Amino acid sequence: MTMIELALRVFIVDDETPARNRLRELLHDCSDQLALDIVGEAANGQEALDKMVEVQADVVLMDIRMPQMDGIELAQHLQKLDKPPVIIFTTAYDSYAIKAFELRAIDYLLKPIRLGRLFDALTRARDAVPIQTEVLRELLPEPRKHLSIHERGKIHLVPIEDVLFLRAELKYITVKTAEREYLIEESLTALEKEFIARFVRIHRNCIVAKEAIIGFQRGGDENESGWMVKLKDVEESLPISRRQQYLVKEFK
Repeated sequence: MTMIELALRVFIVDDETPARNRLRELLHDCSDQLALDIVGEAANGQEALDKMVEVQADVVLMDIRMPQMDGIELAQHLQKLDKPPVIIFTTAYDSYAIKAFELRAIDYLLKPIRLGRLFDALTRARDAVPIQTEVLRELLPEPRKHLSIHERGKIHLVPIEDVLFLRAELKYITVKTAEREYLIEESLTALEKEFIARFVRIHRNCIVAKEAIIGFQRGGDENESGWMVKLKDVEESLPISRRQQYLVKEFK
């Protein structure tokens, strides 16, 4: 009895329409020898996230260099999906990216993409596993521009510039913006390291946006420094630990 090969579900992400059309043509040519199904395409990160919570993809062909959000950051956000896809990056010549990919055995396609190379990459993708988030963060030379929140079946992108503070509570991190709060499952220590230029630690369980600090006041219980920090658009004042009380003088 012959087993029927399931079609590989492929999603395309590229901000240039000609590049997406080219990939569609190449995928059509690959389909003569490889069972595949193009399940969708997107021109930017937010569009990709919106569509991919509705459509299951096995493989994403993703451009690295895109405005607003590059492909490596988008790949991190896609890890929030229930079943993260395998990523094959597409790129014009970029020595940094290519060297990094080869060191970590991450598949990429060099533009202009050749049919044979694409076929080989798709064939390997059947047995590949999604890239680990930690590896993707090592590839990204700059901090993410967004945090991604998986909520009610959708992935929301929160611009990091809108975040006022990040506070660890049990196994979650509360992400506070002027409008609302979100919950994410990430390490506060890792977030502090990634966004060190923007945030400062005020307590072992909380980092705040430097630009959001508008003042300090006396308060808090006897186990703290006795100082609280006031942030714009936040009603509550947040306690400063004794270890971090130097911030009061530094920011005055």
